[in-house]
Amino acid sequence: MSPDVGLISLFFASIFTSNILLANFLGMCSFISVSKDFTSSNGLGLAVTFVMTITTAINWLVYHYLLIPFGLEYLRYIVFIIVIAAIVQISEMVIERMSTNLYMSLGIFLPLITVNCAILGVALFMQIRNYNFLQSVIFGLGSGLGWWLAIISLAAIRKKVDKSPVPGPLKGPGITLITIGLMAMAFMGFSGMLNVQ
Repeated sequence: MSPDVGLISLFFASIFTSNILLANFLGMCSFISVSKDFTSSNGLGLAVTFVMTITTAINWLVYHYLLIPFGLEYLRYIVFIIVIAAIVQISEMVIERMSTNLYMSLGIFLPLITVNCAILGVALFMQIRNYNFLQSVIFGLGSGLGWWLAIISLAAIRKKVDKSPVPGPLKGPGITLITIGLMAMAFMGFSGMLNVQ
């Protein structure tokens, strides 16, 4: 039985209060690495949003119509990762054909969406929380948009910080981690307004 969660509440909670990146800290490596450049951050954020939404929907269908009926629930991790890898491969080919510059700027991080733990995390949260199909799609879309919002926000902040007088020992990774911590606190400031577990 799926939880009694409104779709609008679920959508906004997955973007802000339960942000997959800033509340659950999933998908941090590509988040930190790619956020040096706004264009690459935007492209990767949109690619992650697309992959997260599509894979959540497909994984829900596979789990409920293939794994559960045949008693194969224990294979969910492997199956979820196979679905994610297939969608990422398709996305990679589309991005390469549509925008060679974006494809080149994303470099290794585009195929690494496959192992982005945020995408697997959303699929597992969807299954653990027993969301129905529509709730799962909304949760996947909201989580992807939350990831995209976080990475473009960090990219914009890092662009400003690069031109600011930062003390020597904090330059580079130090100020980036402090910025991420402040962003996480800001996003968690929405707690109490919307909270979906």
